[in-house]
Amino acid sequence: MTPPRRPSRSWVVLGGAGPGFWSLRGGVTRRSRPLPHFVLVACVLVGAFAGCGEPGGVEEGAVVRVYVTAPLCGGAEAELAQFGGEAGDLRVRAVCLPSGESSQKLDLAQIGANARRATEDSSSIAYIGERSRAASRFSAPILEAADIPQVAGRDGATAMAEVLRALSQGSADSSGPRQSVNDQLSP
Repeated sequence: MTPPRRPSRSWVVLGGAGPGFWSLRGGVTRRSRPLPHFVLVACVLVGAFAGCGEPGGVEEGAVVRVYVTAPLCGGAEAELAQFGGEAGDLRVRAVCLPSGESSQKLDLAQIGANARRATEDSSSIAYIGERSRAASRFSAPILEAADIPQVAGRDGATAMAEVLRALSQGSADSSGPRQSVNDQLSP
């Protein structure tokens, strides 16, 4: 005979219990501890100084990444190799992502995951992908929220050439590589 399963417990905030009280479903109440003041001050200082340093936010020879969906990755990597993996003073790497498109349907979960992966990387400067307009419309809001330009509706080599050209032209710009590529590629 197997023992009975214990119900899973999750945290819920007790609305009327006052600040710092939490309840486990099932009736157990606990009080949370407030963060020490020095932790809060440290977080504020780290956030304030995170953008300091070189003009443009990156130093010479830094690595930036271009996220590319699988069907376009071969052409994008070939074009990047012709440029020697560099644009201006920066080294450029292509990150290949799984395809979210097939001949029969779109995998919206995969398309969203690909776009989110690009937004979670601080060295991401562009997103090459989504061959169809329907797929592009799904990934565009995710990328726009992070100011990552999307190059869609082109083959991988052409799209990578556009990104590298925009990165080279904007390398003297002090706003950083992502913003300079975004400025160069926006209509």
